[in-house]
Parts: sequence; C-alpha cells; structure tokens
Amino acid sequence: MKLLSWNVNGARAGLDKGTLVPWLAAGGADVVCLQETKCHPGDVAHVSWPADYRSVTFHAAEKKGYSGTAILSRREPLALRLGLGDPEHDGEGRVLTAEFPEFFLVNVYTPNAQDGLRRLAYRQVWDTAFLHHLRTLEKTKPVVTCGDFNVAHQAIDLARPKDNVANPGFTPEERAGFTRFIEAGFVDTFRELEKGPGHYSWWSYRGGARSRNVGWRIDYFLVSASLRAGLKRAWIEPEVLGSDHCPVGVEIAL
Repeated sequence: MKLLSWNVNGARAGLDKGTLVPWLAAGGADVVCLQETKCHPGDVAHVSWPADYRSVTFHAAEKKGYSGTAILSRREPLALRLGLGDPEHDGEGRVLTAEFPEFFLVNVYTPNAQDGLRRLAYRQVWDTAFLHHLRTLEKTKPVVTCGDFNVAHQAIDLARPKDNVANPGFTPEERAGFTRFIEAGFVDTFRELEKGPGHYSWWSYRGGARSRNVGWRIDYFLVSASLRAGLKRAWIEPEVLGSDHCPVGVEIAL
C-alpha cells in the first residue's frame, strides 16, 4: 500500500496554482492525507478529484481559512472519525482518523508553538492527548499516523540546529514530546531507512531557503512497531512545489 502526505498550505491555493490535482493523479497513492487545507467541504465541492479516489473527506476548522485536514482514499474506509473527541482539541480540524481492515490511519496537523512560544504549553498538552489517541487505537489494530508534526526531532532533521534550539519546532519540550511517540513503539519510517543529513520537508519562504536546502524535516510517517517488517520504502518529494512543505510517502506491505 502506498501512502502520501502533504501540508498543502491551503487546498484552494493548490487548486488555483494547478499543482494539487495533477500531483494526486500522478502519485498513484492508495491513500493521500492533506494538512493545512484551510477550507470547508463546500469550498471544494466543485473540484473534480481524480476518479480513483472514491472517498474524499475534509475536517475543517471552525475558523474559516485556518488549519484543517483531509483524507482521499481509493477504497472506502470502514469508518471515519473527526477529531480526538475532546472540545479542547477539536475546533481546529487537526485530526482525521480512517479505519481500514488492516490498520488505522491518523492524519494530523500538530499545533505550532508559535512566535514567542506562546502556545508551547498547549502544544505539550496536545502531544499527550494525541499519543493517547494513537495508543487507544493501537489496542484494536496497528496504526499509521502521518502529517505535519511541527517539530524537527533531532539535530540531523534541520539544517541549522544550533541557531534554532529555542525556536518553535526545535525546543527541548517539543522534541521530548516527539520522543515519547518513539518510546511508545512508533517507528519514524524515513529515519528508519535513511540515516543521512540534508533531507527536509519544509523551507521558509525567506532568503531562498528552499533553493539552498536550508530546511527542516517536520513531516512524518510513524507506524506501529508491528508494521515495521512490512516497510518497503519511505521518501520525501522535495521536487514537488506548490507549498512551503513538500510531500512525504511510505510504501508498506500489509
């Protein structure tokens, strides 16, 4: 099974640029997860998604033009769940869970700690609640979770770690939160197969960061340990433009 994930930084922007639908059509993925869609279902009701995707589900934030997630699948999920089931966390459309016969797929757009770390305390609460969601699902069947986790886990995961130690996305608190996913048994699929530096999924729009590959790896696929044996590939698609993020993918034999 081939899975793709992309923070599109606005689905309507991707549609207007003409990048989103051709990428979907060419990607050949069984399931695609999108983050930061910034739209409600009615905003994209007119779109002709690739015909292979029989199930298209958007989870919108209450605030228009903000946050949001979506899952497109070639086969109908057994069930779909919007959010974590907690009003404290569910107003921003950040989690969308699809159940398939073999596994749960959880699409996430993790809150950013923001400038001045003004949302760092909430981010820590979020990480705990999200990990609880994953572990609860895992009691039933294996879990694949993907999306924008808004953290570079290790120094190798960003181009300038020394300059960013106290900045959002690379604080000790956020990194420790991600470590707890790993300690719970979830496998960082890309780092499992690729040990080298220079692989990033987000670049600032400033200073030609992308052309110079001064980036961060903050988009992930994590899988339950029981799925590790079936992991065939994990990759990043930096050549795909249309957002400040690029897509990431995995291929798993189920």
